[in-house]
Amino acid sequence: MVGRYDVAIVGGGLIGLATARALVLHGVRSLVVLEAEDRLAAHQSGHNSGVIHSGLYYRPGSLKARMCTSGREAMYRFCEAEGIPYRRSGKLVVATAEREIPVLRELERRGRANGLEGLEYIGRERFRELEPEVDGIAALWVREAGIVDYVRVAEALARIVRESGGEIRTGARVHAVRRRQGGLDIITGSGDISASLLVNCAGLHSDRVARLCGTDPGVRIVPFRGEYHELVGAARGLIRNPIYPVPDPALPFLGVHFTPTIDGRVEVGPNAVLAWKREGYRHRDVSLRDVAEVLGYGGFWRLARKYWRSGVAEFARSLSKERLVRELQRLVPRVQAADLVPGKSGVRAQAVDAQGKLVDDFVIVHGERSVHVLNAPSPAATASLSIGAHIAQEVLTHLPPGVASPRPATAVS
Repeated sequence: MVGRYDVAIVGGGLIGLATARALVLHGVRSLVVLEAEDRLAAHQSGHNSGVIHSGLYYRPGSLKARMCTSGREAMYRFCEAEGIPYRRSGKLVVATAEREIPVLRELERRGRANGLEGLEYIGRERFRELEPEVDGIAALWVREAGIVDYVRVAEALARIVRESGGEIRTGARVHAVRRRQGGLDIITGSGDISASLLVNCAGLHSDRVARLCGTDPGVRIVPFRGEYHELVGAARGLIRNPIYPVPDPALPFLGVHFTPTIDGRVEVGPNAVLAWKREGYRHRDVSLRDVAEVLGYGGFWRLARKYWRSGVAEFARSLSKERLVRELQRLVPRVQAADLVPGKSGVRAQAVDAQGKLVDDFVIVHGERSVHVLNAPSPAATASLSIGAHIAQEVLTHLPPGVASPRPATAVS
């Protein structure tokens, strides 16, 4: 063994780093974060839209709703304390057809149930004051939403962990986990370590890490690529704040939307298409292992039978800029094909159960000497500080006396 630790956290994204921060603030010093890539926040944490979500969409009482509501304000406080640029911009969710009004009203109900205070149901005249280029018949104005660069957040979390005595290793992909009396031996690409407890925040590979630990994840990660474009030139001036369509309530995706970034760009998207590799950021990225796992999973085929029409529409929009433009013009008619250039892509680690259900809520499963975060899609970045604090509290109950010196809950919020 090249190191012995009380806690090993697998995954150097926002949730892994937020969990590490919460633990070191509780006095845990014998801790290591194991990141497979050569940098932190390499996947979902560094490839998202940068939105600080309000908590509008999520079923009241769900873990998502509770973590997003508390995590949103914790994120604003963290950015303020760390000097990370952010903007509490608000966002507009726009109905463009009468059939969308009942869903918009349901979102309003959920938002109020989740404690949103700056929420307004507004008509065309009012939302055109906020966003003159937007078309539609009604909208929700959500004041609590904002934007930030989550890579900057991850860097600040990592600095705190290191300064507090924790260790972070990159290039440390986990290949095997072996149980032994009193702990675990973890075989990684940067050497073998032992730990009393493992926390799995591996995102795209979280189900695989769970199985390495001897834990049945109960779900399979199916990767969906989100493809973005950017507005260029004068078209950037068409958008002031994030603008979203009314989402399809049957799917966990929010639809193609407009998002100003903290550095002055405007991203549009994403399309949501099946990726043929768990890190498949391009059409040509293919992993035979990943393809075989998806196509060999009964839950995927049950999912495909339910939503094949949506899948075909997303794929067509991915291949056709004209289709994407028509979708965007439902919200902002003045957007033209010449205003768009290809942007970044991200891959969403979506958990699918054996019945073919797209798992909607966050999923945290306990194994022997292990805790596994098995579904943490959007709004996980927004909620990361709260999720990290939640996991840390569970970890602390399984550590030997004297390992940590608990501090007030405000220290980790």
